[in-house]
Amino acid sequence: MGRTLQNTMINLGLQNACDEAVYQLGLDMEELEEIEEDAGLGNGGLGRLAACFLDSMATLGLAAYGYGIRYEYGIFNQKIRDGWQVEEADDWLRHGNPWEKARPEYMLPVHFYGRVEHSASGAKWIDTQVVLALPYDTPVPGYMNNTVNTMRLWSARAPNDFNLRDFNVGDYIQAVLDRNLAENISRVLYPNDNFFEGKELRLKQEYFVVAATLQDIIRRFKASKFGSTDSVRTVFDSFPDQVAIQLNDTHPAMAIPELMRIFVDIEKLPWDKAWDITKRTFAYTNHTVLPEALERWPVDLVEKLLPRHLQIIYEINQRHLDHIAALFPNDVDRLRRMSLIEEGDTKRINMAHLCIVGSHAVNGVAKIHSEIVKTQVFEDFAELEPEKFQNKTNGITPRRWLLLCNPGLAELIAEKIGEDYVRDLSQLTKLHEFVDDDLFIREVAKVKQENKVKFALYLEKEYKVKINPSSMFDVHVKRIHEYKRQLMNCLHIITMYNRIRRDPTKLFVPRTVIIGGKAAPGYHMAKMIIKLINAVAQVVNNDPMVGSKLKVIFLENYRVSLAEKVIPATDLSEQISTAGTEASGTGNMKFMLNGALTIGTMDGANVEMAEEAGEENLFIFGMRVEDVTELDRRGYNAQLYYDRLPELKQAVDQIKSGFFSPKDPNLFNDVVNMLFHHDRFKVFADYEAYVKCQEKVSELYLNSKAWTKMVIRNIAAAGKFSSDRTIKEYARDIWHVEPSDLKIPPPNEPRDAGQDKTPNGTAA
Repeated sequence: MGRTLQNTMINLGLQNACDEAVYQLGLDMEELEEIEEDAGLGNGGLGRLAACFLDSMATLGLAAYGYGIRYEYGIFNQKIRDGWQVEEADDWLRHGNPWEKARPEYMLPVHFYGRVEHSASGAKWIDTQVVLALPYDTPVPGYMNNTVNTMRLWSARAPNDFNLRDFNVGDYIQAVLDRNLAENISRVLYPNDNFFEGKELRLKQEYFVVAATLQDIIRRFKASKFGSTDSVRTVFDSFPDQVAIQLNDTHPAMAIPELMRIFVDIEKLPWDKAWDITKRTFAYTNHTVLPEALERWPVDLVEKLLPRHLQIIYEINQRHLDHIAALFPNDVDRLRRMSLIEEGDTKRINMAHLCIVGSHAVNGVAKIHSEIVKTQVFEDFAELEPEKFQNKTNGITPRRWLLLCNPGLAELIAEKIGEDYVRDLSQLTKLHEFVDDDLFIREVAKVKQENKVKFALYLEKEYKVKINPSSMFDVHVKRIHEYKRQLMNCLHIITMYNRIRRDPTKLFVPRTVIIGGKAAPGYHMAKMIIKLINAVAQVVNNDPMVGSKLKVIFLENYRVSLAEKVIPATDLSEQISTAGTEASGTGNMKFMLNGALTIGTMDGANVEMAEEAGEENLFIFGMRVEDVTELDRRGYNAQLYYDRLPELKQAVDQIKSGFFSPKDPNLFNDVVNMLFHHDRFKVFADYEAYVKCQEKVSELYLNSKAWTKMVIRNIAAAGKFSSDRTIKEYARDIWHVEPSDLKIPPPNEPRDAGQDKTPNGTAA
């Protein structure tokens, strides 16, 4: 979520008033804003996407709730010591959190372990351990519409009789100390992005958020006029018409068997009725195609922690496979491929399969990704129910990612096309009229230059490096992962360095290369990549032959509040994942909206950015998905490229020989060995095209006017990438709710009796 103060002021239309009031108190608002901690309660784009979605849902007047875990410790703080990443705990609640309100009156029990008893009246889950879920509510204000939604985050609490109802009353002190075991559930965020780690505590977290949330939703449904109770029992027929639940990846997949457990075991609905309601309630968004990221929970672990849920999953699977066997008799391989249970040395539950089977809609997050989901990853399922599979291209909120972080540009745009574009970003197309307006071109360039000077000052203060603000700011910020190919960028830096040293008199377009992002603490290769970048920076930044022509900076502790500083100052946005690996990307959209040009592959949303702006207005290079597939078929041989490309060979040899690590020449052996022998993401295969494309970038940068015109064309084409558009599509195609642009009257104005009626609609 990042910081909340400035976003709240903007959405409430109070920023100028607050700035002025604080100024009159002799304080500086910007200084005040810098004191607030980021709420870093997620990993990469998936967590930030949810935050943008909450902003858009409130702005569109949807009755929507965001549910999650109130981690005591969020994503770690990253320190760079001697070029290595070092993790520190993110104690973000140390000084309290003024935006949250604890709601102990809505506390709910969550059960773990125990056993299942079957009787004539049905299944009973008994002898469980109970953990309490305490909700904390954070307001989510819409933009200037007097709507405030809720983000409800659950914190784990031990019940007061924890460990004391058992026979060990003797050790009262130990029993109280053991309360920590229950409360550890919401202690810390697992810091993996695009990687599955099958730990028991993680599964506990996933079930914890799911069980608390579903009880909350059902309580709200029963209290509403829709949950009409005929004498004793609630009638749940209208449930899917009143409730829509969107699964943000498979992490909350246990919601499917949990809702079935509630309907069948507790509410005593017949299975088929319960299953129909469940399927119509859930929809699933897939966020990655990397096999190592897909959740596959060991059956043994689920059986121990959630025995009833395992039985329900088996029953779902049995009926699912019976259905397929009827459609495709004797096709045992299809049954194996489509089963929710994977046989092998350890039996596992494929959570993505569970989500597909238990949902009425499945979507990818960019056109190319949704195609890959349909035709490759889940092709058997798409063949069975093609109408279930959809695309919903990601978006970003223009409130935080333009108004808040780039007020200069936002104001400049408003002067030309009015202020309405903030709620309807498609209006940016009106900027096409000004692409040849010399004054506008100069003003756009001026805003960018001011942002660069401001960021250069920040870098000088934080990193003690002198930055040339007229150099091209070439920025690569995102989680560190092999598929995102920070290594390819690194090879380009080394190539530029070698070219400067080879001919110091030759014209060289000055660059400041900024790379930032966190590596998962257990991801050895990602940590080596950070060390390599810092080692290269050490050499480049201290070579007198290079001077101010080339500077390399690794941005420490990349997070939302730092993104808000670097993105408006960027000239060139690096989006260089191997085609077919980045589901969408959202940083790419933020840079586009903030007047940077993109160098990128035809991957994720880059494809649609090129479609919107015209491919000639992005720097597109490298293999397409088809080329990658073909190269895999032939067999990728890294050695071939190394032998054929002298500049690549030189750069790799320098890394290998210890040119960048003289004290430990073998330091980067693992990296070099990976690049030659098991590089799944084919860095060498795209190196030549990347370097050539970078030459075109430098050439255009020399012509400031032509560069800025291309920038304006990009901003004018960025309208599609508002999360408002994304959410309207979810609302229309999946949730079946109508967004309302009605501005609720503010609390200080009396409402007409007629305005008091809320239109019936689904709560998403």
